[in-house]
Amino acid sequence: MTDEIQRQPTDLIAAVDVGTNSFHMVIASVSTRGVLRVHVRDKEMVRLGAAAGDMKVITADAIERGVETMRRFANTAEQHGAHVRAVATSAVREALNREDFTGRVKAVTGIDIEVISGIEEGRLIYQGALHALPILNTRTLVFDIGGGSTETSIGVSGEPVFVHSAKIGHIRMTKRFFPTPTITAEQVEECRRAIRGDWAPAFQSIIEQGFELAVGCSGTVMAVAAIILARAGKRIPESMNGMRLTRVEILEAVQAITQARTVEQRVAIPGMDAKRADVIVGGALILEQIILGLNIHELTISAYALREGIVYDTVQKQRDIDAHHHLSHLRYQSVDHLCDLYHVRRPHAEHVKQLCMRLFDDLQKLHRYGDRERELLEAAALLHDIGYHISGEEHHKHSDYIIRHSPMPGFTNDEAEMIASIVRYHRKSHPKKKHVEFGQMSGQEQQMVCTLAGILRIAEGLDRRHQQLVRSVRAVVSDRSIDIYLTAPSVHPDIELWGAERRKELMEQTFGRGVRLLLHVAHSATAK
Repeated sequence: MTDEIQRQPTDLIAAVDVGTNSFHMVIASVSTRGVLRVHVRDKEMVRLGAAAGDMKVITADAIERGVETMRRFANTAEQHGAHVRAVATSAVREALNREDFTGRVKAVTGIDIEVISGIEEGRLIYQGALHALPILNTRTLVFDIGGGSTETSIGVSGEPVFVHSAKIGHIRMTKRFFPTPTITAEQVEECRRAIRGDWAPAFQSIIEQGFELAVGCSGTVMAVAAIILARAGKRIPESMNGMRLTRVEILEAVQAITQARTVEQRVAIPGMDAKRADVIVGGALILEQIILGLNIHELTISAYALREGIVYDTVQKQRDIDAHHHLSHLRYQSVDHLCDLYHVRRPHAEHVKQLCMRLFDDLQKLHRYGDRERELLEAAALLHDIGYHISGEEHHKHSDYIIRHSPMPGFTNDEAEMIASIVRYHRKSHPKKKHVEFGQMSGQEQQMVCTLAGILRIAEGLDRRHQQLVRSVRAVVSDRSIDIYLTAPSVHPDIELWGAERRKELMEQTFGRGVRLLLHVAHSATAK
């Protein structure tokens, strides 16, 4: 997304699911009552991921197909006046050259593709299903079989209580176990064993969690449903939302698929989507093992999945920002959980956050960032000291590590890494290109880290003793300087002034202005 798209609220959202097999776009709006209205649907089979194991590289041909599809989607979105939010899943998040693809898309279309974790993907899929079916008050298992991964989640009362992502997808299984057009019974059984083995721990956790209803949402599930309907001589409807499939029907359809040894034989199966015939075996076996491994007797289809979840998530985030001008509810829950888990000193963290927010707002005409960047700084301020849980020595680096390796629902992978980098530089050395993570960022991202870390460094220094002696701050910008006015009680915050003075250089370098700290104590002003 461009900065303008990120900051402005919108009635029409173009949600793009940058998948391993296909790219999907839905242009939709959400009413004040939460009803989704779809204006446009579009799909392109791109086959971005084509590796049998870990998807380490996106090929040049796949990048070209992906870029052209994104160009077409962007043009359609522009014609409808829709703001684009694009989310990438396993093929992109696993690729070592993902920047080649996302960078090309950005250059050609202006769209920033968000690369999300499997856990975040599972959460968004649950959100999509939640708005397709009446499952709000039912403990529901939701799964989505993708090209590179399969996400399973259990949700109740609108909140996911369990989410799991496995590197098991219909393209990945096909490339690994069925590399030639003709399949054998031995290959089928080998694939079954691998799926069972990979999924055994997750299945055990799902069984322990328990669920009342099973929901499937993916092209594979709908392809199998089409075969079931055709075998029964029934018409295949335009929408399969809410359709129920029995265990016996699913297993019989899977058997028909696996017994068809060639692509031509599978294409001849009534109801088979010819475009999916070359990868349907891997997907069907994944579905089979979910049904058997979790003892599912009836499966309900959801027509909504990741892309619809993106629409609802985008609308909710914007409403939270408009109403509260701070972290959305889900993002705050993620940060709050980490604060609790690592025993963050809340009074200090909250005070540093408040100082950061005021400085960010007062300096807005210099940095020109919006609500997204403000949220990242807010999260960094609350989390900057979690590394103390490991050790006070080098705790900024420990904080960086914890954030990078913790699930953070509501944040993309890139956003979590950005927060980690801001936290990394809240003390000690300034950002340097020789630092691996910082050096791999784009120039725009490096500038953002320097700006937000510069603010955090000063705010943290102003509460060095964790006593909240500097009650408030106000920044005034001139052509040559940034004057930061501090309000304090009668106790002179000399240590806090010393702490902030030591940490102001990064802000000075970033904005090209000197920073002066001006203290107001008991009606007397002292320049420091």
